[in-house]
Amino acid sequence: MLIILSSYGEISAQQLPLYSQYMNNGFLLNPAMAGHDGYTSFNLTSRKQWVGFQNSPPTYSVSGQTRLLKKSYRIINRPVKTNKYKASSKGRVGIGGFVFKDVNGLVSRTGVQMSYAYHIYIRQSQLSFGLAGQIFQYKIDRSQITTFNEDEVLDPTIHGDLNIAAFIPDANAGVYWTSPTFFVGLSANQLLQSPLQLGSNFLDDFKMLRHYYLMGGYRFIGYDSGFDLEPSFLIKTTEQFLPQADLSLKLYYKTDYWIGTSYRTSGSLAFMFGVRSNRLYFGYAYDYALSSIRKYNFGSQEVFISLKFGSNARRFRWLNRY
Repeated sequence: MLIILSSYGEISAQQLPLYSQYMNNGFLLNPAMAGHDGYTSFNLTSRKQWVGFQNSPPTYSVSGQTRLLKKSYRIINRPVKTNKYKASSKGRVGIGGFVFKDVNGLVSRTGVQMSYAYHIYIRQSQLSFGLAGQIFQYKIDRSQITTFNEDEVLDPTIHGDLNIAAFIPDANAGVYWTSPTFFVGLSANQLLQSPLQLGSNFLDDFKMLRHYYLMGGYRFIGYDSGFDLEPSFLIKTTEQFLPQADLSLKLYYKTDYWIGTSYRTSGSLAFMFGVRSNRLYFGYAYDYALSSIRKYNFGSQEVFISLKFGSNARRFRWLNRY
């Protein structure tokens, strides 16, 4: 019973999973980023929290996104000799989706999300708006419950009307502004604040809370050296205003290699590196806890793999691609 209540204690605070490499696939946090860079990409993220703990929390996600770019033209019929060609797509729409599974103790969350984004080119920058709908399942692994009551009849998790699963619909929204050197985005997840109806009166007050994400960064480009430096941040909070921030710094070499570090205000440091080989991107992050919990685990590990298509005539330069 204690384990379940501690899991639900997190429902009243941060309910959504952590990602140390949020810069590599911000689409998981902000639907406005669907297709924002003109690529068609497929991404896999796997995270294991507190390696070494029994039943330590894992998180998995598989996502895909693309931009409906100007790929063909159609004829606009006008009076003789004035017919003209017009792009069949204005290249402003991005779409994407992902499936995910996040496990915390005896509680798992599995779901799917579909996103729509609209991108507006403004001089040498781009302003994007996004909406997403999702449905997910909260499930309790009742077979793993261990109680310490001498009389288990008193424990509602064993003999109460507690359901082991609940399906929950929800929606997300976001805005994202980017250029060749900077990015900033704001998103809100779990807008509907759907109630978590798992039965039993003692769980009636639990519901999904809105989560807000503010991210931003600036890239200092070393044109001659090939090295780029990118400081960035991610601030996340709920309406209970319990903010947590990630402050990151990454060093790139010719966009093919990168290393970085990140400090999380909840008390951890992350070290990361990555490499690109043609269309394949690989990133790894290791989180080291600064609190006393570090004595009992081997840190947290996260792997990111991405395939990106579109680095050819289909994807235009910043000045004319959109």
